[in-house]
Amino acid sequence: MLLEQWFTPKPFTTEVESIDLRVGGSSVFIMRGQNGEEMRNSGVYLEVVPNERLVFTDAYTQAWKPSAKPFMTGEIVLKDAGAGKTRYTATARHWSAEDRKSHEEMGFHEGWTLAARQLEELAKTL
Repeated sequence: MLLEQWFTPKPFTTEVESIDLRVGGSSVFIMRGQNGEEMRNSGVYLEVVPNERLVFTDAYTQAWKPSAKPFMTGEIVLKDAGAGKTRYTATARHWSAEDRKSHEEMGFHEGWTLAARQLEELAKTL
């Protein structure tokens, strides 16, 4: 699956356990680090506009079943930038200032930037 090739910054890897890419559909991704750390991420898609916009949250785990500890809602927007290029904008909205701080301390900005660069490199090969 292409998502597994770019979604987490190397040397982390991603395993897509399940994905149902539709409004209300759920997904489970497992991110693994080189030292054996494992982060399981479950969530639901709130908005899906093919080739334009994807909004997802961990506030729900499947269908509309609430998660034990919501952390964030993410949004990916793709826009035609002309000359065969695409503008990729990723936004994370956290449930609390503490969640935001925790995500930043995990390397959120650097990690999402590296993942976007990996997506760009992968797109060049397709």
